Amino acid sequence: MNTRTLGPRRLNITSLASLDLLSALALVALAVVVVWTIAPGWFTTADPLVGDGANKFLPPSLQHWFGTDRAGRDTFARVVHGTHTTVYGAVIGTAIGLSAGTIIGVVAGVARGTVDAVLMRLVDVLLAFPGFLIALCLVSAFGPGTAKIAIGVGIGAVAPFARVARSEALRVVQLDFVAAARVSGARPAAVLFRHVLLNSAGPIVALIPTELGSMILAIAGLGFLGYGAPPPQPEWGTLLSEGRDYIARAWWLTSLPGIVVLCTVLAVSRVSRLLQRRFRI
Repeated sequence: MNTRTLGPRRLNITSLASLDLLSALALVALAVVVVWTIAPGWFTTADPLVGDGANKFLPPSLQHWFGTDRAGRDTFARVVHGTHTTVYGAVIGTAIGLSAGTIIGVVAGVARGTVDAVLMRLVDVLLAFPGFLIALCLVSAFGPGTAKIAIGVGIGAVAPFARVARSEALRVVQLDFVAAARVSGARPAAVLFRHVLLNSAGPIVALIPTELGSMILAIAGLGFLGYGAPPPQPEWGTLLSEGRDYIARAWWLTSLPGIVVLCTVLAVSRVSRLLQRRFRI
């Protein structure tokens, strides 16, 4: 008899000591980004908004790691302080997609029938509209801002979470312990959240870094187009946009912030694959 069908699937998380070098570097990079988001003052004391006109377009050095911009502002300080805005938007968007998509997917997988058909058709409609396009429509209608971008990309992320949650709910709801909970008189809400949702969490959690990386790119992209945080507020996409006019004179204004964005997204992608292996999905 296959004992895996007799109870909830357990999460298989191994020790951090078993991580390969790339995964360890990815976790370190994400830890740095998290600290940049929470406490940027730990990494730089330079003012990200006020610069020295006498220090315009200085190349990278020990004093200014990422050089300075056209106003003499320290680019590294602007990247570090801009992390909060970008990551904040990505986290808000991921939370919207995770909460709404998980509820829709689990309810559809448990209820099935007409409820499943209606909810999944709504999800199919959302799949037809990328989060980037939804966010672009929102900022076009209500004005630029990271919060509006986060809502837009969060709505676009509902569909992937819903599909994964529904798939897992359909698997879990057929297991014996769910039937036992129903026979024992457990309330439908308890069966839904305590048994089905908790035992469907592995693949849903593994999807979070993937969507988080996509949202960082979307927020940076819309910031590059001018829909992000208003100047002089630092934000990763805005920094890339500000430096493009001086790329021949000051390559570091776009290259170094761009490398930070690239490394962050690659680290998030690596962590996503790591979670998929740990949760065995």
